Order: sequence, then C-alpha cells, then structure tokens
Amino acid sequence: MLSNMKIVFENVTKKFFKQEDRTLKELIPSLIKGMRAGEFINALKNISLNIEKGDTVGVLGRNGAGKSTLLKVIAGVTQPTQGKVVIEGKIAPLIELGAGFHPQLTGRENIYLNGSIFGLSKKQINEIFDEIVSFSELERFIDTPVKHYSSGMYMRLGFSVAVHTPFDILLTDEILAVGDADFQEKCINKMNLFKKQGKIIIFVSHALETVAAFCNKGLLLDKGNQIYYGGVDEAINRYKNL
Repeated sequence: MLSNMKIVFENVTKKFFKQEDRTLKELIPSLIKGMRAGEFINALKNISLNIEKGDTVGVLGRNGAGKSTLLKVIAGVTQPTQGKVVIEGKIAPLIELGAGFHPQLTGRENIYLNGSIFGLSKKQINEIFDEIVSFSELERFIDTPVKHYSSGMYMRLGFSVAVHTPFDILLTDEILAVGDADFQEKCINKMNLFKKQGKIIIFVSHALETVAAFCNKGLLLDKGNQIYYGGVDEAINRYKNL
C-alpha cells in the first residue's frame, strides 16, 4: 500500500458520442439525408482536483451531473478526452457492484473469480473467504448460482468482496442503496474504519446528512461542470441552491 496515495485531475474533459438513432432502420433516413446520427456531449468539462491521503470527498450533483463518469475516469474504466489524470494507489471501485460476477457460477465461485480480478492469489482469497461470506450474511446461499440472487444479495456479495481486498482508494456510488438499514449501517462502519486508516474515499450519494457527517471535502458537479471543490459544508449549501 502506498503512503503517498493521491488523485490529481488537471483540466480533465470527457466527451461521449450521443447516438440518437438507435436502430439501423432509424439510421437509414439520416444517412440518405446526410444528417448527423448523433453528437458529442461533455460529461466532464475541465475538472481540476487534488485529493490526498486521508481525504473523504463527497461528490454531489443532480442526475446527469457527471458523478459516475468521474468515478469511471478515476477507476480507469474510461479515459479522459483531454487533460491529465494521476492516480497513486490501488483502487477498489464500488461503482457497479458485482459487475465481474458470472451468473451461472455460485457465490463461492464468484468470490474466487472476483478475487483474482482484484489481483489476489487463491491462497490470499482462502485467507479472507470466511470474512467475505460472514460480512455479506449469505452463508446459506454461498453455493447457490448468483443468477438466483436478489439484487440486494448480489450487491451485498459485491460490496463484501471489494472491501476485503487490499486497496488505498475506495470509490463508492450510492453505496447506501445496498441492502436493508442494518446492512447499510455495517457498510458505513466499515468505511469509517477505512477513513481512520487514512485511505482516500470518494463517496457519491444524495444522502446529504451522511455526506456531511462522513466527508471532509465536497465536490459539486452540474452538467459536467465543476461548480465547487472544498469544504463539505459549503459544497452541500451550494448544492441546495442549484
């Protein structure tokens, strides 16, 4: 684990191609007429950030503000169109929980599959296997194919695998949507432990009270624009006045 973990964005812009004609049948008239089938949209526009060890950053914004795109750029899922991104530290991305699960495999098999995706050896996964299962509270279903899991069970297992692997930077997208209230509290307690350990946590949530209590910094986005980055209370005030 790195002692100098950090995230740096320098004038980062991310553009996506918006496909307006979704089927070939719909596309043909546009081609015949010479019309554009779509256009570029700016999901992020000139974002500049400096996030250091121990920072817990709440990312705020309406739907479509660019929050998920920001996380995906940090995670390396997508690359910026312009600008520079510097990441120092191992990342645990809780963006799409269980995204690496295979529906035909059991919970047990998917723990080993996901663990290997996170770079762990079979021996390392063996050492944390019981902790993962216990935290997820899925002991009775661990040998059931995950295609039979409810969405809540699926997300519990995904969260449990991710937070039991070694990391420096935790990316979370609406993690409070995981499970019932008791499990949500367990998730928050786990993240508070990571916070005390000095890990970087990027926390996307619409739960403003939780953001205020949990984060020391706030990033406010609106339609891809960086409105504010600094103290969390000021970020929340500005969000309320958008």
